[in-house]
Amino acid sequence: MMKKIKVSVVGGTGYTGVELLRILSKHPKIEINHVTSRSDRGRPVSEVYPALRGVLNHVFVDPDEAHLLDNDLVFFATPNGIAMQHAEKLLSQNVKVIDLAADFRIPEVSVWEEWYGMEHVCKNLINQAVYGLPEINRKKIKEANLVANPGCYPTAIQLGLLPLITKDLIDVTTIIADAKSGISGAGRKNEIPYLMSEANESFRAYAVNGHRHTPEIEAQLGYFTKNKKVKLSFVPHLIPMIRGIHATLYVDCVKTFDAYEIFNEFYKNEPFVDVLEKNLYPDTKSVRASNLCRISLYQEPHSNRLIILSVIDNLVKGAAGQAVQNMNIMMGFDEIEGLDQIVPLVP
Repeated sequence: MMKKIKVSVVGGTGYTGVELLRILSKHPKIEINHVTSRSDRGRPVSEVYPALRGVLNHVFVDPDEAHLLDNDLVFFATPNGIAMQHAEKLLSQNVKVIDLAADFRIPEVSVWEEWYGMEHVCKNLINQAVYGLPEINRKKIKEANLVANPGCYPTAIQLGLLPLITKDLIDVTTIIADAKSGISGAGRKNEIPYLMSEANESFRAYAVNGHRHTPEIEAQLGYFTKNKKVKLSFVPHLIPMIRGIHATLYVDCVKTFDAYEIFNEFYKNEPFVDVLEKNLYPDTKSVRASNLCRISLYQEPHSNRLIILSVIDNLVKGAAGQAVQNMNIMMGFDEIEGLDQIVPLVP
């Protein structure tokens, strides 16, 4: 019987953190060591999240008091700028790190500092970090000690574009990404625009002048474009639901091809990408609480325009589930371990 590995979750109070706890608490090869929170230190986790009552008996501890070196792997479900303060010390003691924030997602430091508005204090590790999108980086993730978990929008958008970009089938300078996210994408914070009474019965775009996920997407897709610079017109929208992302992608094809054949071949061995049959279109409810990405395609008649629809749960495949998927790969577990759950069939 394989010995369980010890993991800790730094930042266990937020939505991403509690999704990690939900998944990890039922993972057969995991022992949860510490769950940290400054605001809720000393409180039982099940008091803050009653759904975990009888499942998780941990108490939140202050991150400064947690013995993070006493782990095999540490998840950072924290705001941007936290993981980079701890990663070097942990890695020096052979503790693997998965950062669910953006500290190591963008390869160019100056670009990261411009978009995130702070100095990067761990520049020497950026080139060591592996971008944790398993569908393209599985081999690198397997050997990695530091993984940058992709953002939620970047996951949905890249999975919808990679089969085409890797085969040089579209114009990479005219991509349009029209994406919608549930309110949980803004995190667990008390701000007026994200109160349900404000967001309900409403629909709005935000960050139209530039979203910080744009350089992440362009940089990662740029590795596959043969020195052509990816140009993405990306507009995110907030919709009055709790969780889920729906990305509608518009691309101009430069060759004639069977889109379904391309996508089915590219994702034929991927356990968490589901390419739907023709005339079926994915909805966010079908992936709720799962690690799945569902994709469908529509070729505009008498046009070179292809439309790709990509849906994920922003908290799972867009965050915590993908982090566990990366952990499974890093630790040599079955990739679907702890993630093979059937989605809820009713709200």
